[in-house]
Amino acid sequence: MSTALLERISASLVEGDPDGTVAGVRDALAAGLEPMAIIDGALVAGMRTVGDKYASGEYFLPNLIVSASGMKQAMALLEPELKARRQEVKSAGTVVIGTVRGDIHEIGKSLVATMLAANGFDVHDLGVDVPVDTFVARVKETGANLVGLSALLTTTMHGQKDVIEALAKAGLREQVKVMVGGAPVSRAWADGIGADGWAQDAVSAVDLAARLVGRA
Repeated sequence: MSTALLERISASLVEGDPDGTVAGVRDALAAGLEPMAIIDGALVAGMRTVGDKYASGEYFLPNLIVSASGMKQAMALLEPELKARRQEVKSAGTVVIGTVRGDIHEIGKSLVATMLAANGFDVHDLGVDVPVDTFVARVKETGANLVGLSALLTTTMHGQKDVIEALAKAGLREQVKVMVGGAPVSRAWADGIGADGWAQDAVSAVDLAARLVGRA
């Protein structure tokens, strides 16, 4: 029974059926399954399959967005249950992420944030058009060990460099790994501004994050 429920939830994520994911989670909780069992046995497994299909070219960006929405809705259901049981999802790391100052592009950054959360990271999404000082302040506040900087315009790319320099000036650069991304951003640009890594899409961003914090 429990195995069938977990497989059903995982399949709904892979098939891009957020309503089915939520219904499956509700049924699993009603059947007495532990929230952590649902997360580890169904949600993480399902999103891993989605990521693999995206990486192989079988799935595309809309598939990722729909599946990530199902994951987000499922976690919103499970978080109160985790708190009630005084359980916590073991964090893979703490991430501060945002689109840099002057840039209001949301979708790519939000997808990376959702995928990181789905893979066990504690994510602090600052949104778009984020000032340099806000990144620095949130790293101080959260003790983050990873920063994600998105830029979708060539005119805002330098904002990534500004954040890295500000983190160094604040004495925080040794504390955090910095990864950058966005349509005009390249590996050469990342190397040139002193970032620790570059990712071209949400799936590779998760893999990169895991490597940077020593979990892969």
